[in-house]
Amino acid sequence: MGAWTEGRREDPVPCREADNGLFEITTRDGRARLGRLHTAHGILETPALLPVINPNIKTIEPREMWDRYGISALITNSYIIWKHEGLKDAAIAEGVHKLLDYPGVVMTDSGTFQAYIYGDVEVGVEQIVEFQRSIGVDIATMLDVFSRPDMTEAQVAKCVQETIERAPASIAASGTTMLNGPIQGGLFKHLRTESAQGMSQFDFAIHPIGGIVPVMERHLYKDYAKIMLASLPHLPPNRPVHMFGCGHPMLFPMSIALGADLFDSAAYALFARDGRLLTPWGTQKIETLTEWPERMPCVSACTPAEVRGLNKKEKTALLARYNLEVTLSELDRCKQAIRDGTIWRLAERRSHQHPALREAFLWISTSPHNKKLNLQFLEDLVLDDRDAARDLDQNAGKWEHAWNWIVESQESPRKGGEPWGGEDTHVRPHINAAKKALKQHWKPQNRGGKGADEVLIAYGTSGPWRERLSDLMPRLEHHCPGLEVMIHTPIGLLPYSLEDLNPFTHIDGPQWLWRRRPNLAAMREELDTLGMGERRIILVDLLGDGIQSRALNALHEAGVLEGIKDTDASAQPLEKEQREEARIRLQRRHVADKMVLLLNMNYDDVQKLLADSTFVVNRLGRVKNAMLSNGTHIVSPRLTDGGLSLTTGGAVEIHALRKSPMPLSFEREEGGSHLLKGPAWVVVNDDAEPFVRQGRNVFHGFILACDSWISPGDTCLIVNEKGELLGHGIAQGTLADMQHFQKGVAVKTRGGINL
Repeated sequence: MGAWTEGRREDPVPCREADNGLFEITTRDGRARLGRLHTAHGILETPALLPVINPNIKTIEPREMWDRYGISALITNSYIIWKHEGLKDAAIAEGVHKLLDYPGVVMTDSGTFQAYIYGDVEVGVEQIVEFQRSIGVDIATMLDVFSRPDMTEAQVAKCVQETIERAPASIAASGTTMLNGPIQGGLFKHLRTESAQGMSQFDFAIHPIGGIVPVMERHLYKDYAKIMLASLPHLPPNRPVHMFGCGHPMLFPMSIALGADLFDSAAYALFARDGRLLTPWGTQKIETLTEWPERMPCVSACTPAEVRGLNKKEKTALLARYNLEVTLSELDRCKQAIRDGTIWRLAERRSHQHPALREAFLWISTSPHNKKLNLQFLEDLVLDDRDAARDLDQNAGKWEHAWNWIVESQESPRKGGEPWGGEDTHVRPHINAAKKALKQHWKPQNRGGKGADEVLIAYGTSGPWRERLSDLMPRLEHHCPGLEVMIHTPIGLLPYSLEDLNPFTHIDGPQWLWRRRPNLAAMREELDTLGMGERRIILVDLLGDGIQSRALNALHEAGVLEGIKDTDASAQPLEKEQREEARIRLQRRHVADKMVLLLNMNYDDVQKLLADSTFVVNRLGRVKNAMLSNGTHIVSPRLTDGGLSLTTGGAVEIHALRKSPMPLSFEREEGGSHLLKGPAWVVVNDDAEPFVRQGRNVFHGFILACDSWISPGDTCLIVNEKGELLGHGIAQGTLADMQHFQKGVAVKTRGGINL
């Protein structure tokens, strides 16, 4: 329990001078992202925690934070240093890094929070920024105007406007030093949006979301979430978002899932002084503990009782280390979740551990699009908070925009299983994205003939369905070509042609999920969105033996197979040639539907492209490669997630089908005008062209224009300013990312077109 004496960690390496102040994304999961902020004192990996250091009271020495805990950035208060003559003189003479004995990134606050606590501060707008620059901080903060919870809307609006008006002078005073541009607005969402839009017009490096400490102190986590969703969609994505004053690990998963990159914490020390322990699910007092909530390295050799016996200074120091270790551990957990694509599920699990956090999570996921999924929450909301319920209805459009901002950043399909989490499963953003894409792109073929007025819905067990229906489907394709076959999954209906598509077919949960008899009313509504609302529903249970007999008998009873004697599942009534023709049509439908859904292609174009196509299948009958009649290999259905991989030959063919004019900017198309126009085009400059042709990745900063429907994980075509195809690849960001970022990979190129 004594002083820490281990060896020193190497000092950071400065970034390249040209990269100073740039931010790049390395991995993303929806709006959550792993990033790298380039500074003169090293590259800061985000999400990151910046412990708050009071230069007069160092509960844990900054050097220990660097050496022992690997903390790459911290935040201290420039106003405190400025007011304290001894600290001020030392900082000016030697720099803030020397003053703190800390080699990493140093951010400073401006005194805004002190103004909130104590009243007006005795420093000018330009003066405090110039002082921060003079002491060598990496990231300075302008003197914004804090909006208190007791202010009226008019008063808060004045704070927002005054902060915006201070921005030009603050930026001019900062010189080459990175500058924070805080977002204010109190609890008024429209003012938060106004602040975000106004501050984003200036050349800030980072945007802290300010004024949230009073919200967190009162556990108003729903309001915290509303503040985030009113602000973040209106900020440039190439600037990290800092949740100013948020240091409780309980809030990390939700905040990061919504796009937060930086956090600062004084809580690790403040709570320690009061004998309180931070945990990912709340706060606990050490007086009540016999065992540690989480066994962290700093307390591995002692019990809570032994710590209670220490003197005040020793106890505070040890509990501060405990709180810091717990906080860093939860941050690491969030980072790994981003890598694994599970950050939303982590936020979902954490939401069940605190009632206020649960309320916030439900508010986020209860957009107008998801009202039915959280009907009970809305009923409770009306009873408990009529103003909030009215606000949800009156601002439905804005709320839908915020939810769509989350959904449009999701990658779908994804690899891996999808663990069932109750009703929360339905509102996971990537599941919303998958269902939205299906409803927008997929349509029944309406070929006419027998079955054109019916839809066969199979239920009762999880996949793979191809093995269970391998003999039945050729029969149905031959006898009733107008019949659509759908699979009932725990998250919705899925066309049989897409029967291996993630996440629909990869739900991991108890078997009763699949055994539940479908709700006819819900299915009817879903069929309506898929263009089959008037069709008669025929159900077939897939569990057990005799699936084909049950299906054929059900179709006979419905009159679909009238006059056809195909009732015996063990018989082979079709001729070999008939079965083979039916199988090829099914394979073509499988590939065509995936090209429409996953490449945003028009059905007519796909049908022409795939006319007389052939397919390479594995021993289980699964399509591996699709070949044009001339032998060109164009696409390969993926085994891992049910997705589709485009080949270079396929890119050439699809590029030639483009009817829309090439993009000239980053303008967003509203509504569904982008549907069925093909993969998005990314237009790169002349400098990038030779590298793309060689199969090299496209980097941010070299993109001139982009189609508005691009999304992370989407296949895209890379073209030059003349519209000539250079290559194809996988997009790593949204339209806004393509427009704003100046560093990092924008498209992972999968193939180049050599001249």
